[in-house]
Amino acid sequence: MACKPEALEEGQKKPTSAFPVARFGAGSVTAKALSAALVLFCASWLSCSGSDPKPASARANVAQAVPVSVASVAQRDMPYYLTGLGSVTAFYTDSIKSRVDGELVQVNFREGQYVNKGDLLVVIDPRPYQVALDQAQANLFRDQATLRDAKLNYERYKGLLENSGAMSQQQVDTQAATVDQLEGTVRTDQAAIESAKLNLVYCHITSPISGRVGLRLVDPGNIVHASDTNPLLVITQLQPIAVLFTLPEDQLPEVARGMARGTLTAEAYNRDDQTKLATGTLQTIDNQIDQSTGTGRLKAVFDNKDNALWPNQFVNIRLLLEVRKNSIVIPAAAVQRGPQGTYVFVVKSDNTVDIRPVTLAFTQDNLSNIASGLSANEVVVTDGQDKLQEGSRVEVRTPAPPLKQAGPQPPASQGAGSPAK
Repeated sequence: MACKPEALEEGQKKPTSAFPVARFGAGSVTAKALSAALVLFCASWLSCSGSDPKPASARANVAQAVPVSVASVAQRDMPYYLTGLGSVTAFYTDSIKSRVDGELVQVNFREGQYVNKGDLLVVIDPRPYQVALDQAQANLFRDQATLRDAKLNYERYKGLLENSGAMSQQQVDTQAATVDQLEGTVRTDQAAIESAKLNLVYCHITSPISGRVGLRLVDPGNIVHASDTNPLLVITQLQPIAVLFTLPEDQLPEVARGMARGTLTAEAYNRDDQTKLATGTLQTIDNQIDQSTGTGRLKAVFDNKDNALWPNQFVNIRLLLEVRKNSIVIPAAAVQRGPQGTYVFVVKSDNTVDIRPVTLAFTQDNLSNIASGLSANEVVVTDGQDKLQEGSRVEVRTPAPPLKQAGPQPPASQGAGSPAK
């Protein structure tokens, strides 16, 4: 049946409700009833749409565990090194030059050959110097004969003067001077002979040291001179070999004290500072400091039996000053730095962390020596510290591998000292 709104009676006011009053059938619905129906309709529609009119229950604010990597605090002997950049230099370097002029007639070495002290290297044509020696010996023979005759005449003149006075004193003195002159000539001849013999020795050049021969700089058949600037060859002594390296001037007193206790060990590493090339000993400290760099030069000597070091090679030197016994050691990554100094995150038994201030003695490679603040077998965080604070709960990842010793362990006979911090 169609619904038709009835006309308002005269004088009746229009309803003020937002929903107009309508009449259905015989009865009328008030605005209040219509509003209630509308509310029920909305509730039914919301129920059908799957929405929950009630607010979700609040979740508990539980802190999430932070994943971290950890390492145990170790107690062990830890070496204390000083590091510096060095350059390998031959223990001896000899540039072989000729001391006489002549043709190079013989070469008795191969390039790169190891020679011993006294080995014959090259021969310069000795024939001109042999002729000079023969001539000097002939002059000596002649002048010796003249000297003998002058001495006999001197004895005759002297006898005549003493016995009969048939000879004047002036003649006797003149003959004595002649004898002295001829003796000087004989000595000159003897010196010429020695010089000729020496030139013959210089024609046969021998090695002054034991070492390795470099590239040949003059070929056989060339004329060489004593005044030549370039050498015939260069010999370098590689066994032993030396390394010159520098350290800051503030560390030199530590080195001097270490040398007073005994011989210090020096280790040579390659450019990446990972591969050890040789082990030697510190020989000396230079007698002055370079003012332009504030460093002092030191010299270490290596046996170099395997020829791992070559002259002019750049190496990293680690100078072992001492071995600190029973040191507290942790990975260097565990040490954090803040306004109050250095600290670490220590993992407690309930998987929460505690901020622990520590005193750092020194850091060697990837390990840190802790002077105070930690004890052995405690657990410290090595990765993930940026998300931690005091009391944070942590979740330990796969345990890190055991700590590696910083550098090779030196002999137990090394003395222990107290290097400056």
